[in-house]
Amino acid sequence: IRKFSNLSLTNEEIVNKCKEHTIFSWSAQKPVNPIVMTKSEGIYFWDAEGKKYTDCNSQLMCTNIGYQHPKVIQAIKDQADELMFAGPAIATRVRAEIGVELSKRTPGDLNKFLFTLGGAEATENAIKIARMSTGRNKIVVRNKAYHGATHGAIMLTGDHRRWTNEFAGGMGGIIRVFDPYSYRSLLYRDGMTEEEYSEIMLKQLEETLLVENPYNIAAMFLETVTGTNGIIPPPAGYLKGLRELLNKYGILMVCDEVMCGFGRTGEWFAVDHWDIVPDIMTMAKGITSANLPLGAVALSNKVAKHFDDVIFPGGLTYNSHPMCLAAGLATLKVYEEDNIIENAKNMGIYLNELLHKMKEKHVSVGDVRCIGLFSAMELVKNRQTKEPLATPYYTNPVMGKLTKYLRDRGLFIFVVNNIFHFNPPLIINKEQLDEIFEIIDEAC
Repeated sequence: IRKFSNLSLTNEEIVNKCKEHTIFSWSAQKPVNPIVMTKSEGIYFWDAEGKKYTDCNSQLMCTNIGYQHPKVIQAIKDQADELMFAGPAIATRVRAEIGVELSKRTPGDLNKFLFTLGGAEATENAIKIARMSTGRNKIVVRNKAYHGATHGAIMLTGDHRRWTNEFAGGMGGIIRVFDPYSYRSLLYRDGMTEEEYSEIMLKQLEETLLVENPYNIAAMFLETVTGTNGIIPPPAGYLKGLRELLNKYGILMVCDEVMCGFGRTGEWFAVDHWDIVPDIMTMAKGITSANLPLGAVALSNKVAKHFDDVIFPGGLTYNSHPMCLAAGLATLKVYEEDNIIENAKNMGIYLNELLHKMKEKHVSVGDVRCIGLFSAMELVKNRQTKEPLATPYYTNPVMGKLTKYLRDRGLFIFVVNNIFHFNPPLIINKEQLDEIFEIIDEAC
């Protein structure tokens, strides 16, 4: 037992001490029952008593290159020897290098970056930048969006995580529209092509823009591929049509690639699938594979130019932290040197096959969605009515039993309402996927 814990504590002791002195996020504190983690490698981690877990969700869709990559560890050690800290007003070698390297990989003219400590902070700055650079106030968001848990970011969020934050007031000027979620859309009809469905969704969106005065709308924020609310890739024609629609009214397109960026969908960024270049793009998680906290706001040349002669009114003590930038720079190189994005593309094809086999075999599987290694399986009581197996936003004993079954068998899986998410580290192979789905098959 002891060899798995540097603190020489049991699972129970670690959990009890954590619960006594720390707060767990998005949880009532009394019933929370966290998994203990003391060691990790590749796609696996272990608790203090030696139990091995297969990480089927890259923790929070972030450990893209797997755990404990030696090149990233070494880069962090080397940076610690060179320079551990410099404030955000200081120019450093690593800051110069990562800016160049990142601009080689971002689409189009997204060439200038504000480095933050995470995705929510990137969203906050993107809101500020969009409003300042356009001189407009309103922001369009989608009902299934999640953009972070800080004050402004949570108000852009469409799901129930926003609700409790509304009691304290909130940021105004938010316009909410529907996602192109054909499986549960009232506008979708059987037999529609993706292009036809996209056209209807865009017409509905334009009608909303006209009602809200499009010339007072600064930006539309969207997850390029909707993440924690069900992994919803956009239908064919949607993003191209959206880009044209927003251009028509001078509205900035802000793509949130915090989850779907850095190889998750089988391309560097999800927008690359549709040859779309947003005006602003937010990113985090996979930029360091979560080895150290780092996020970024990428700006197009046009948006960045606004601040050539106008003061940018922002910045926090740890922005552009050298240690985090070093982890990011090393991670960018690992993606290419280890062919990780190519593996994500190939394994994504195989994962999609496995998901569709589950749908064919189990009547409880209503829909599956997959792009690269970004995927979900939606469970229903009835395929015809599409009634969810779990009521959205509330605890459901059936999903609880399923989750416990998988956890007991060593699978760490992310569950939201009636949806299982499968977003493993991008280094996963076929044999590992087969092992995972043998257990999921038993559970369903």
